[in-house]
Amino acid sequence: MLHEHRLFPAEGAARAVAVKLYETIKDAPIISPHGHTDPSWFAENKPFPNPTALFLQPDHYIFRMLYSQGISLESLGIPQQGATGDPTATVDPRAAWRIFAQNYFLFRGTPTRMWIDYAFQTLFGFKERLSSDNADEYYDIIDKALQTPEFLPRALFERFRIEVLATTDAAVDTLSWHKQIRESGWKGRVVPTFRPDAVVDAEYLGFRENLQQLGEVSGQDVSSWKGYLNALRSRRAFFKSMGATATDHGHLTALTADLSETDASNLYARVFSGNTNPGDVELFQAQMLTEMAGMSVEDGLTMQLHPGSVRNHNLHVYEKFGRDKGADIPSPTEYVRALRPLLSKYGNEPNFTFIVFTLDESTFSRELAPLAGHYPCMKLGPPWWFHDSPEGMMRFRETATETAGFYNTVGFNDDTRALLSIPARHDVARRIDCAFLGRLVAEHRLDEAEAFEVVQDLTVNLVRKAYRL
Repeated sequence: MLHEHRLFPAEGAARAVAVKLYETIKDAPIISPHGHTDPSWFAENKPFPNPTALFLQPDHYIFRMLYSQGISLESLGIPQQGATGDPTATVDPRAAWRIFAQNYFLFRGTPTRMWIDYAFQTLFGFKERLSSDNADEYYDIIDKALQTPEFLPRALFERFRIEVLATTDAAVDTLSWHKQIRESGWKGRVVPTFRPDAVVDAEYLGFRENLQQLGEVSGQDVSSWKGYLNALRSRRAFFKSMGATATDHGHLTALTADLSETDASNLYARVFSGNTNPGDVELFQAQMLTEMAGMSVEDGLTMQLHPGSVRNHNLHVYEKFGRDKGADIPSPTEYVRALRPLLSKYGNEPNFTFIVFTLDESTFSRELAPLAGHYPCMKLGPPWWFHDSPEGMMRFRETATETAGFYNTVGFNDDTRALLSIPARHDVARRIDCAFLGRLVAEHRLDEAEAFEVVQDLTVNLVRKAYRL
């Protein structure tokens, strides 16, 4: 299913260089500093229930495409709001798999098909693409494999050569699964990432309850501005003690603010009481990004910002199935003026690393690359989400490198909830980097010896440095 030279340039000289570059990094360890895999998988190390629970149900890249063609999420066993237990209990997992197989043609031309084909071929030895004709055969082979020790989560982690894997965890999370992993004696490195959105966004479902829980787990009085900030510092310190090296912030915009102590305190009082004025919710989030940047200067945690997603666009799906069900839609995002308050205050701090992502590709050459090409703290996150594709990665290299260079970027992260897609996504990124570098060498814009150094940096060195791994 997979050509050995896939994604490399069609032009001969560039391809030859790309092939040589790829040979040096294809088996390099995977560093996954930003993702959404479930830490309980590695804590409990239990077999995945069935092929549907492994491939289909955790991966919104798959079920959003099926949903776009009128296939109900219920028929795929996607868990609904308030549901408990195994989601496959509400639907026959084989029936859901057959639906997936019958509609596999929908993924032609998408990176999703490359990821799945990669897993099918490298892990299970399949030579034909999934279809209604082989659906049951493939289901049985995968299902049988999942009952073997080689397909337990920890075994897959080691098979994939994962050096470190970061999960994404709410600010109030007890990190009990991470604690269990650490105490188990297993050598795999799975670390948490501090994600405070639920206690920063006043429109987040259950915001008041979330603040109350923040106070309880931190032992701080969050009814005051000072107590609230101390609670967040306390939680950051706890996450860091559990291995965290980064924070993660998913705001709608990149707006930041730098209010006086009095104004910030008064704003928080309105947010805490629920008696907000128009614009208070957005202003509070903007102020909190700057506050979080200051905390990163203090504690050294790398700060990630990925704005520009209108969350839960499909209210029907959100009300029935909850968050993260494939209905988050990209929106235009402005950075130059939005980030100026934060960068004016902390942009020159030597102990601050600020990684910025975008879903608005038009900003790479116009805004983000020039900003990252100037401020010492700022780095560009890799193509994310809808642009985690060969075309998106190549556009990123073409539009960002001319201004920011390679060394104001941070390598690749897979940002996935689907364990088996991790090596597939990293392989695509490595191939595209080799293709881009091969073209530069063939066009005599880069020495071949330099290309071999750069590809190592893009694969492992830059990510280790940016995330302090």
